[in-house]
Amino acid sequence: MLRAGRHITHCISSSQWSRAASSSQRVIGIRREDHNPWERRAPFSPQQVAQLVRSGAKVIVQPSNRRAYPINEYVNAGAKVKEDLSEAPVILGVKQVPIDSLIPEKTYVFFSHTIKAQDENMELLDAMLEKKVRLIDYEKMVDANGKRMVAFGKYAGVTGMINILHGLGLRLLALGHHTPFMHIGPAHNYRNSSMAQQAIRDAGYEISLGNMPSSIGPLTFVFTGSGNVSQGAQEIFQQLPHEYVKPEHLPKVAAHGATNKVYGCVVDMEDNLIRKSDGGFDAQEYFAHPERYASAFSQKFAPYASVIINGIFWAVGAPRLMTIPDAKHLLQPQNTPWLPHEPGCPVLPHRLLAICDISADPGGSIEFMRECTTINHPFQLYDAEEHVDKEGFKGDGVLVCSIDNMPAQLPREATDFFGSLLMPYIEDMMISDATTPFNQYAANHIVKDAVITSNGKLTPNFEYIEELRQRKRASQAITSFSSDQKVLILGAGYVSAPVVDYLTRGSNTQVTVAAQFREEIDRLARTFPNTVPELLEIHRSNDELEKMIQGHDLVISLLPYSLHPQIAKLCIKHKRNMVTASYRSPAMADLNQAAIDADITVMNEVGVDPGIDHMLAMECFDEVKAHGGKIKSFVSWCGGLPAPEDSATPLRYKFSWSPRGVLLNVLSGAKYLENGKVVEIGAGGSLLDSAFDLDFLPGFNIEGFPNRDSTVYSRLYGIESAQTVIRGTIRYKGFIEVMKGLVQLGLIDETPHALLHMDGPDVTWRQFISSLVGQSSDILIDSLKDLICKKANHDEKFVEAVVELGLLDDKLVDKKQTPLDTLSNYLSKKLDYGPGERDMIIMRHDVGIEWADRSEELKQINLVVYGDTKKYSAMAATVGYPTGIAAKMVLDGEIQERGMLLPFSTNIYRPMLKRLKQEEIVAKETSIITSASEILA
Repeated sequence: MLRAGRHITHCISSSQWSRAASSSQRVIGIRREDHNPWERRAPFSPQQVAQLVRSGAKVIVQPSNRRAYPINEYVNAGAKVKEDLSEAPVILGVKQVPIDSLIPEKTYVFFSHTIKAQDENMELLDAMLEKKVRLIDYEKMVDANGKRMVAFGKYAGVTGMINILHGLGLRLLALGHHTPFMHIGPAHNYRNSSMAQQAIRDAGYEISLGNMPSSIGPLTFVFTGSGNVSQGAQEIFQQLPHEYVKPEHLPKVAAHGATNKVYGCVVDMEDNLIRKSDGGFDAQEYFAHPERYASAFSQKFAPYASVIINGIFWAVGAPRLMTIPDAKHLLQPQNTPWLPHEPGCPVLPHRLLAICDISADPGGSIEFMRECTTINHPFQLYDAEEHVDKEGFKGDGVLVCSIDNMPAQLPREATDFFGSLLMPYIEDMMISDATTPFNQYAANHIVKDAVITSNGKLTPNFEYIEELRQRKRASQAITSFSSDQKVLILGAGYVSAPVVDYLTRGSNTQVTVAAQFREEIDRLARTFPNTVPELLEIHRSNDELEKMIQGHDLVISLLPYSLHPQIAKLCIKHKRNMVTASYRSPAMADLNQAAIDADITVMNEVGVDPGIDHMLAMECFDEVKAHGGKIKSFVSWCGGLPAPEDSATPLRYKFSWSPRGVLLNVLSGAKYLENGKVVEIGAGGSLLDSAFDLDFLPGFNIEGFPNRDSTVYSRLYGIESAQTVIRGTIRYKGFIEVMKGLVQLGLIDETPHALLHMDGPDVTWRQFISSLVGQSSDILIDSLKDLICKKANHDEKFVEAVVELGLLDDKLVDKKQTPLDTLSNYLSKKLDYGPGERDMIIMRHDVGIEWADRSEELKQINLVVYGDTKKYSAMAATVGYPTGIAAKMVLDGEIQERGMLLPFSTNIYRPMLKRLKQEEIVAKETSIITSASEILA
């Protein structure tokens, strides 16, 4: 306390106080803090109030039993205790003042948290304008270089460091490690910082004796910045046995450092920020144009940090220290060669254990810190894959402490420190008269430039706040909902329901479903909350479509894939993100640079096939590579089928939607790699002659044929070492034989046929098939057996299938111009799913692996999903849920990469697979391992 008094005397010149004494007596009020139960600080301590009183000021203090210094000490210091502060023209506090407590035409000094147009404090700002309050905000008292002159920064760092050491002990215990940190309590448990320091020194003594579990490895503490916050945190850190290392040496000590001490590393702007154009750094340029810079923190420093202590100020437009995708990369389970793998010792899931975000700026420099913690609940566990904050210390994630009033935990010392910084400016505050014009206020520029409101207006320095508010209002006015996120879904087919289901589970998302059938969109709007139906004919309403896209944050296209480029161009034009479940076609790929230039994300191939197949494959490949293995072969099969009990159809197949794509696919060509040789299959039906018998799931009677060009996945998947790469389609046995006959018969043909002209005479199926065969309908069955079965070498069961399908009936054909479209229309009704019938998805990956010891492994990944007759079909669920998950990840900033993306990166597929498990879409994995000796034998 004596030290604080000497500091005050030093800071305040006698001439200042003589001026105050010679003029009329200055009166200031100190209000009680009622922002939250933990707030026990004051702007001045009793000793500092005594100094003010001795210098001629009158100090009125509101009574409070919560204040860290008891009221009698203020009385003994010469203060007057009164509930009513109206006598004081200047009233000081620490945190925000309740609106009802504001006295008109007074000068108030406190942290208002209004300078970023924070929504939660705009009502307070309006009240101060209405009551003509002159507001001086401590946060804006800065010197010419922008350095804050009055702040609790040092004690924010002190308390933050004490808290994170306490939390670190609990987190390590939850991970299976007792450490000396267990004996460090939260900051508010100590009477003062000296007591806390002694507890930390005791823990440090244990560390120096080698009592840290070796399975944890070297502990590294990374401090961002070197200002007051960082210095306060380091003051506590230095009570441990420690060694500071330069930023460039951090990777080495993280891998090879000792465990009988801890390592500290201070990362400043010049270490972390790089100019995008050339990698350089210039401080003046950065402050003037922060958008020209990027942060390298997550690549250069975060991977080697056990604990990050962040105290840097973040402004909108500046690069973030760590983004949400950064967290997904840093917090994924990984190989940890830097740790001794002792039997029975739990291994840390990743190096980064804890973050103390003392800046406490939600969504700021630590982007995934979305809400401050509290002294009541100081910690949360951020799970990057789930993108959720969890209570407790056990489970996946990184421990985060982000209390926005850290210094309140050491209120006496914080008050002393803050008051000593404030004292040199109190005279300039006391001369303020809020009833006079602001331009007559003759205060020091540090104080005057911190005035936000005066005479019922924002001062010139802060007029921008109203502009920020108007922009926010305009953004909020787009929607009549209270939603923060707006999603437009184009198409209301059978896969749309699980997409809407997933997106509307949270109250902050509004979904607009636009399609051409009123019944479908109304059904979705009745079923799910925050869902708006909109009639839209894509081909006729381009202006309306464009307006809809412009009014939403993200567009999901469930339309035919051929329409995706049209939608993507509009999304690029209006800078709106987009998600599709379809293949990234060449036309979509060509828009990649345009999407990057528009700064948007277009997420493709997030259905089941393509989609889940990619994710399961990449998860396996990345794991193999991380452990030093090579991919020698990859064979993948996938198909949507009727469940076995509903599969007794002539085609061994049923359709949930238009059969056209399924029918046309059998005419496609294919290309794959087998034992180092490229195999090509021409278009026109040859694909069906390349069928494989599939016996990997012996309970199913299935076969398959190659699908499209499999060879491109050697590059896309990064498995150039593979000698075999095959992707194919699964069907029940019997499908291919019937399809071959339909192709031979001419029914899978896109060429218009005279008998199928929509304005032509009626024709029956029997008559039409007779014309295709070129034989009389009287001998049609014999003709089919002769022409299709014998000459084309097809099984005679084909004729039975044709009969069973009704293609030889005297039933009129619903003509659709071409044989393909006519048959597609017919089968969509003949082979659709009836009430109570269900479908299924079968997926299989066989991954051949060669390990470093020359042993080989065959990983077998199986995914079997059955439809739920009371909820969603298997196809709807496995397409709709991943589409909804990907959309939500884009909305929430979990996916920030720009351009035409595929779900191949770890930070995309890992959380998606984890969330699919919550929807009961789970793959099973088995392995067959062959040792090197067995191979040689």
